[in-house]
Parts: sequence; C-alpha cells; structure tokens
Amino acid sequence: MAVQIGAPPESGFDNPIGMLIDCHRRIEHFLHILCVVAEQAAGRALHAEEQSAIEASLHYFQVGGRRHTADEEDSLFPRLPDAGEFSDIRSLESDHRIAGELHDEVERIYRKWMAAGALDQAEQANLSVTTQRLQALYQNHIRLEEGVVFPLAARTLDPETLRSMGEEFRQRRVD
Repeated sequence: MAVQIGAPPESGFDNPIGMLIDCHRRIEHFLHILCVVAEQAAGRALHAEEQSAIEASLHYFQVGGRRHTADEEDSLFPRLPDAGEFSDIRSLESDHRIAGELHDEVERIYRKWMAAGALDQAEQANLSVTTQRLQALYQNHIRLEEGVVFPLAARTLDPETLRSMGEEFRQRRVD
C-alpha cells in the first residue's frame, strides 16, 4: 500500500477555494486508507507498510485536517453572505466537531492496534463502524461544500476577499 505524502496541491494560496477542494481530495485519500486497512487487516497484526500508511493518514488528519477546518470556519464561513443565518454552515460546523470526535476514536484504536499487535473483536468492530461513520459524514459534508458553499463563495466573494483568505491559509501553514 504505497502512500503518497506531500503531493503538491493543484491550487495555491491565490486560489483558496481550489485549495479547499484539493484538501477534500486528500481527505478522501487518507480516509480511504483508514477504512481499507481496518477491513483488510482485521484479525491480524498490521504489516509495516500498513502501519506506515496509517501513520501518514493519522498525521494528515492531525495537521492538515485541522488546518482545513480552520480555513473553513475562520476564513471562509464568516465571509459568506448571511453566514450566521445559513443553516448549512451550522451543519458543516457540527460535522467538523463530530468528525474530530470520530478521528480521535479512530486514532486511539489504531494506536492500540499498532502497540499491541492485535485488536479484540469488539475494538475491531468499533474501528470498522467508526471509519464507516467518518466516510459517510465526509461524503455528505464534501457534497454540500462543493455543491453549494464553494460555488456561493466563488460567486459572491470579491478578489480582495479571496486574496485575504489565501493569506490567512498561508499563515496557518507557517505557524
């Protein structure tokens, strides 16, 4: 299971909406790894390559995933017209909180698996259910953002606002 880490994004800081979409592709990629390994390695110890892929995925969500959430909640959502009244934004923010809790659980179980070399059936089942919940949450979340929120942003935010957003994205990555 080869894992590509640090692939250059398609978009740069001059295209913050494109950066968010690029990040969605990485989220899908790393989430796929978490789901596939949970299913394919059930009942046995993880191979070195699987452990490496899991480490890369967990790291991505700890670092890149948190930046992505901040990019949306701190830079994009407040700039959308009537964002405070937009129920989809509140739903997306709720998704972020739920995803964070699910990621914490996935990380806890995977770390236990890597340390102990095996999981009992209950933990294996919990991992499978939790990764599937994450996958379903992200599918709906990404569909809403890419189908409604990002097009709204592209239509309504002026170039200076987008430039400011891109600069905020950049600052999150240098801090």
